[in-house]
Amino acid sequence: METAAIEAAVEHYRAAGYGIVRGVFTPAEIAELAAAFDRHWREGMAHPASFRHGNLFYRLGEDPALGRVLRLVQWPSYADPVLARYRTDERLFRIVEKLLGRDLKQIINQMHWKPPGAAAAEFAFHQDIRFRRPRDAYRNLFHSYVQTGIAVDRHTPASGAMRVYPGSHLLGELDLAIHGAVMDAAAGEEALRRAGLDPARLVDLTLEPGDVAFWNVGTVHGSGRNATRADRRFYLNGYVRAADCDRGEWAFRDGRPCPLGEPVLVHYDDLYDRPEPHYVNP
Repeated sequence: METAAIEAAVEHYRAAGYGIVRGVFTPAEIAELAAAFDRHWREGMAHPASFRHGNLFYRLGEDPALGRVLRLVQWPSYADPVLARYRTDERLFRIVEKLLGRDLKQIINQMHWKPPGAAAAEFAFHQDIRFRRPRDAYRNLFHSYVQTGIAVDRHTPASGAMRVYPGSHLLGELDLAIHGAVMDAAAGEEALRRAGLDPARLVDLTLEPGDVAFWNVGTVHGSGRNATRADRRFYLNGYVRAADCDRGEWAFRDGRPCPLGEPVLVHYDDLYDRPEPHYVNP
């Protein structure tokens, strides 16, 4: 991965709110990640309902076309050394360091699936700042947080690639009139129009396996369903400048990778009251 490619992607990120570095991970590494996705799909689908053990969370859903599906896994790295290794990969650090520095916590470690033919695997247009709660645990969010995603499969408009609104990270927190969950809600363009945004400016984030995309907490984005016959999988890791966050697992201290230990508070507020394995009601 050439330094010039990182610098160009970072400059694009500063202007447009997102960047792409091509070919970061090799075909062999992507095969390793794909095998990890397959393992966790089988693990998740073996559960009768959504399952939590500390920060590790398998979220099941009911798709109108496919029936029961695994929608995502949060913090699989606690249970999977392969995924844990990639969350602190030096190549991800080289990208994020340009924006956040060398002391980084992690608040997102997540596997996303869009199975072929799924009718409801969509994401309404949103900004990730919506999910940073409680807000007083985070400071300078528009400048202290970067989300990254490793493409495990091809991401195309037909397979439900992310659609991003360039420059929206410069507009502050927007009211996109989202009522209910972002996940499985249609990526309707009318919400953009109501917020004064022109849907004609949307860009499809087309990715090949091994590419890394990264975007700002204020970048408006969403995605449609996967209409192809292939999977569309995405491995997300979100990093925050450690000095600006009171939550999260350490990922890098002075640029050195930090292994996971006992879970700490990230999003699951009942971590210390109910850390044991249990099923979660819909």
